[in-house]
Amino acid sequence: QVRLIESGGGSVQAGGSLRLSCAASGGTFTGSTMGWFRLVPGKDREFVAAVAWGGNAHYGNSVKDRFTISRDVAANTVALQMNSLKPEDTAVYYCAAEIHGFSRYSLDYDHWGQGTQVTVSS
Repeated sequence: QVRLIESGGGSVQAGGSLRLSCAASGGTFTGSTMGWFRLVPGKDREFVAAVAWGGNAHYGNSVKDRFTISRDVAANTVALQMNSLKPEDTAVYYCAAEIHGFSRYSLDYDHWGQGTQVTVSS
């Protein structure tokens, strides 16, 4: 059974940084894409960033130049370094895995973590 376990959420003041981590287990992730999405109540799930198996990274427009996604394929982990955080970054952040291909759309992802809360105060 595939499991994705996130860690690293918390509260920070605007301008601060947080680092989220996600550990994947229970499956084969060769060729997969690992991504991060976030959810705010009343809004659609938003694409944050994703990294393909080959290392190519893609970012949502609202986080570009502030967030960095990285991946350790040997350890089946993915991290999201979040800098210059803004109050509008407040959300529950979800790690996700797409076993085949690459996508920015949440419906294309096969496995999800339980989510971790990030709160940015002004």
